Amino acid sequence: MKGSIVKVSGPLVIAEKMGHAKMFDMVKVGHKKLIGEIIEMRGDRASIQVYEETSGLGPGEPVETTGEPLSVELGPGLIEAMFDGIQRPLDAIMRIAGDFITRGIEVPSLIEKGSGFLNQLKRLEIKF
Repeated sequence: MKGSIVKVSGPLVIAEKMGHAKMFDMVKVGHKKLIGEIIEMRGDRASIQVYEETSGLGPGEPVETTGEPLSVELGPGLIEAMFDGIQRPLDAIMRIAGDFITRGIEVPSLIEKGSGFLNQLKRLEIKF
């Protein structure tokens, strides 16, 4: 379910029509789907801490809850890799976007073995 942005003040975003969401839900904010977390609920309004640069966000843009708390994935590759603050692997980001992290970029946190493993490696151009 989606709400919409009412106000942006630095990394803090206020969204309305979020009565279906819960405290600590991970949310995707704006058209770029920036990662954030609900830190306060008041009625149907949510205060959201966005973990990426918010410049360019404005009232009326969508906010969508994942229904799950912000969390990390555990598995092979976690110890060897370097990540940004929301567990996106920096080597995968660099191969896709270059030297600077593109806002809203989505890459898998860990490369999972099994179904589609080789396709993920080819898409991200990661060699082991």
